[in-house]
Amino acid sequence: MKTIAAISTAPAVGGIGVIRISGDRATAVAQKVFQALSTKKTLEQMHGYTAAYGFVHAATGEKLDECVALVFKAPHSYTGEDVVELSCHGGLFLLKKVLEQVYAAGAEPAEAGEFTKRAFLNKKIDLTRAEAVASIISAQSDASATAALSAKEGVLFREIEAINASLIGLSAHLAAWTDYPEDDLEIPQESELKEKLVQAKARCEQLLATFDVTKIVTEGVDTAILGRTNVGKSSIMNLICGEQKSIVTDIEGTTRDVVETSVHFGNSVLKLSDTAGIRKSEDTIENIGIALSKKKAESAGLILAVFDSSKPLGEEDFALLETIKNKRAILIYNKSDLSAVWQPDILQEYGKEVIIFSAKHADGYHNLEKAVEQALGTADFNPYAPLLATERQKVCLSRALSCVDEALEALESGFTLDAVNVSIDSAVNALLELTGERATEAITQEIFKNFCVGK
Repeated sequence: MKTIAAISTAPAVGGIGVIRISGDRATAVAQKVFQALSTKKTLEQMHGYTAAYGFVHAATGEKLDECVALVFKAPHSYTGEDVVELSCHGGLFLLKKVLEQVYAAGAEPAEAGEFTKRAFLNKKIDLTRAEAVASIISAQSDASATAALSAKEGVLFREIEAINASLIGLSAHLAAWTDYPEDDLEIPQESELKEKLVQAKARCEQLLATFDVTKIVTEGVDTAILGRTNVGKSSIMNLICGEQKSIVTDIEGTTRDVVETSVHFGNSVLKLSDTAGIRKSEDTIENIGIALSKKKAESAGLILAVFDSSKPLGEEDFALLETIKNKRAILIYNKSDLSAVWQPDILQEYGKEVIIFSAKHADGYHNLEKAVEQALGTADFNPYAPLLATERQKVCLSRALSCVDEALEALESGFTLDAVNVSIDSAVNALLELTGERATEAITQEIFKNFCVGK
């Protein structure tokens, strides 16, 4: 297999930059561009997990930069192959120049995700751990980073493996009893089969139930702040963001476009949209903004509907309440620091969580945070538990669950045990595809093509 190389640090100026080289000729290639100062040993002679200080140089002998070369020997490396990591100063021009010399020395450019792909092919990690690597890189909060690291350490793999071990045990027993009747094997008991299938079904369902919440924690949820003009939407937006994202004035119709940003809020990532105030207007530009507000109301996964307690409820307020009645929404009774002209029990009649709030003084902020977590299901999120993190994992597990259901139905309908076993085998195959033990080349390619080069 070819020896590959790439810059593994971010494509930006930094204190250091790392060029990773992996393959059978990794140390030989690195030795051609690196000269150690502190040891007479070549990189090929060094033990794994050791480092040498020196310089990287061009083929002409010109020194390019100071460098630390870190050596890993197969199979005890990230990829399972010989690996050398050259740590230089983190200038992009300099790193690219050193990488050109590495290519000239015999390495070939790594494809996107090729280092992690090799780790998978060399059985250093399964597909759930490989996908967790991408999740670690893209993590946007403490909860998502912890969940990704837990998956990287194998918590999801072990759960899938446990479910599969139970199903494989059933399948093996049924196959042996069916194929070798002369061996006088114990007849599988229908009650025992059913019990184990029901247990597998419950564990699959429990895992599937984690997907939506995990997606909210890791990727975020589209959240629209809606309400008529001057109810305090922009002030609430700025308060949640911790900085001024939207213009706040006493003039109605200030927000004419949708102002968007992502923010950590409790255990959740909110993709916030501060929308134009909903009202009747003769202003063409404002009406475009109002139309966008209504569109956001339709597509948002969470709505923060804001109402001004210091002014009577109007036609636009009641229209908004009607619009969001079947949506996941929290109602904010804002401007509680002013004299109220109506009471929050009017909002409570609509069956949504109502938060008494003052955007001016941040009163009710923590209550809003808790309400958001409750609405999204992230309040009790456990990042250390087995969690489904990708659509691919969900599809594989859904297919396994469907096959387990088929096996139960066949068993209860009086089908022969070999027919029941066909469905159990299909469930096993779906779970093996999830972990990558029976993944096709097409699936593997699809997963790793979304990785960055150098990982």
